[in-house]
Amino acid sequence: MSLRAGIALAAMLALAACASVPLAPRDSTPFDLLGRALVSYSGGAVTANLRWEHGAAQDEIWLMTPTGQTLAHIIDSGDGAVLTRADRQQYRAANVETLTRNGLGWPLPLGALQYWVRGIAAPGAPAGEVERDSANRLVALTQNGWRVGLEYHDAASENPGRVRRVDLKDGANQIRLVIDTWRDALQP
Repeated sequence: MSLRAGIALAAMLALAACASVPLAPRDSTPFDLLGRALVSYSGGAVTANLRWEHGAAQDEIWLMTPTGQTLAHIIDSGDGAVLTRADRQQYRAANVETLTRNGLGWPLPLGALQYWVRGIAAPGAPAGEVERDSANRLVALTQNGWRVGLEYHDAASENPGRVRRVDLKDGANQIRLVIDTWRDALQP
């Protein structure tokens, strides 16, 4: 096999692997959350503050420095996903996972994460290795190639019973999302 044919075959296999991961349907339940994200991946590590506005038609995410400077702004809608980095460079893709992989160097599984942050498995894809706590809350599962661990706020917190932390692992990619503030509906 020639080098060119080998590269073409590898590219087709990579595209097929990306296409085989089912995307969860958009959840219509709006929320707005503030928190922090720690990402480690084969290219390095990133720590950022996070704001995520999730609506029935669009998601908008800001990754920011501790002083509030935007590192990346992501918009995901029916028209696809757009990422704008701090240097104003823009990336476009059909979904956020591909977009962040290309623009930031690591995949953000937003389609499933919109469910995981609410303590439920994403519909449309089988969930394995499901674990629940004594209150029957989901605390761990494997879905779409990600190992997901969930921790919940206690009853005395501002967000009692809500997911407090999401730990994701997919090979070399690890994402920890700590949720500090949660609002059920988008508020002006």
